[in-house]
Amino acid sequence: MNETQEILARWYEKNKRELPWRDTPSPYYVWLSEVILQQTRVSQGLDYFNRFVERWSTLSDLAAASEEEVLKMWQGLGYYSRARNLHRCARQVMEECGGKFPMELEELKKLQGIGEYTAAAIASIAFDKPYAVVDGNVYRLLARLYDIETPINSNEGVKIFAELADALLDRKHPGRHNQAMMEFGALHCVPKNPNCMFCPLQAHCLAFEHQTVMERPVKLQKTRVRTRYLNYLVIKDKDQNICLRRRQDNDIWRNLYDFPCVESDKALSPEEVLANNAFLELVPKAFQLVRVSPTFTHKLTHQTLIATFFEIKISDFLPTSQKNNILLVPENELGKYPIPKLIEKYLTENGERKTSHS
Repeated sequence: MNETQEILARWYEKNKRELPWRDTPSPYYVWLSEVILQQTRVSQGLDYFNRFVERWSTLSDLAAASEEEVLKMWQGLGYYSRARNLHRCARQVMEECGGKFPMELEELKKLQGIGEYTAAAIASIAFDKPYAVVDGNVYRLLARLYDIETPINSNEGVKIFAELADALLDRKHPGRHNQAMMEFGALHCVPKNPNCMFCPLQAHCLAFEHQTVMERPVKLQKTRVRTRYLNYLVIKDKDQNICLRRRQDNDIWRNLYDFPCVESDKALSPEEVLANNAFLELVPKAFQLVRVSPTFTHKLTHQTLIATFFEIKISDFLPTSQKNNILLVPENELGKYPIPKLIEKYLTENGERKTSHS
């Protein structure tokens, strides 16, 4: 064990957070935690992890669930393709691997939704196999430790950082070492205001020596963000049924539920929305526009969604409203359906508005 490995190991034993997947480093727990933590910080992810294992305590339980149940449990984390892959992976392990995760990297990478990073995490933490894990925290730590200006999201950078992580790996204790690297980046070598003056790795850190800590890591500019305008139609009949749409196109929210929508590439006035063909196909001629909501802005990695909700009251739905994956749902049963965070935000604020005016 070299000096850097020893420093990290000592720091980790003293400072590591007590987490359930560390107490019980089973492949199921490690895999589930890593997939969830790709989406969020530990503070929020812990709640999701606990809810998942409380509902599905074993891999076979998760595999037996429906996709809709899994999407509902995942609600609020975003990147719903990862939830779908999580569910498919559970079924794949049950059907093709006899209910047990493989121990080797290449076999793990054959599973749905498991890439280099997650495979290395499972293999090293659950099976103590000598594979280095490189996540965002590790990229930052290595970039500063070796003062690397190659962008972390370039092809060259990915290769360089993988080689450095492998060279630094403690092969006798790979699981502990990987967790120490990730934990050190998460708690000490943080993006903003890292505590360099009291850092146990200060003497080994080239970025500290060269005064480039805040310039590392380097990242290539992001892809251009696309703006989408969503004019949602919240259509309610006299029996308090609401029109919901199950999304089935190959979009960000496939198999989630939202409201029928008039989408545009620019902001539309209420008059333009009400005259749109998509609106006319769904809403009977006799309708009452109850309210137009304030604008909701929802930022995703490559998209900005600008949404307005048109609350509409009608007597009866048109027969055509049963087409295009649209269904009628009692208002008090909306909570049963997996919905995007944007829709949840609207429903929450709308509920608070009703309460404050009652």
